Amino acid sequence: MLEDYLPILIFLALAIGLAVVIMLATLVVARQNPDSDKLSAYECGFEAFEDTRRKFDVRFYLVAILFIIFDLEVAFLFPWAVALGDIGLAGFWSMMLFLGILTVGFIYEWKKGALEWE
Repeated sequence: MLEDYLPILIFLALAIGLAVVIMLATLVVARQNPDSDKLSAYECGFEAFEDTRRKFDVRFYLVAILFIIFDLEVAFLFPWAVALGDIGLAGFWSMMLFLGILTVGFIYEWKKGALEWE
């Protein structure tokens, strides 16, 4: 019974060993002198190595959430385009309704200034 699990254990051992080798290789091969650009604020809008209880600007998270929403909704277009020949006219018009709602939401966000930056 236990020999059935031997391939899984071998796979886990190889995966863990390869991960350790890759992490050690990056420490040996890569340069370890970060400059000011690497330590500066990138996407979150505040310095990464400061007090964690500091106030932050919520606009960074608003833009990130809006990107995720529209990115996921656009991802629905790919399977729809592949299956368009099979789903017929009803599938076409349901996607047009979906895209219409998506466009109305995007225009609403634009008019409210959610995409504006100071």
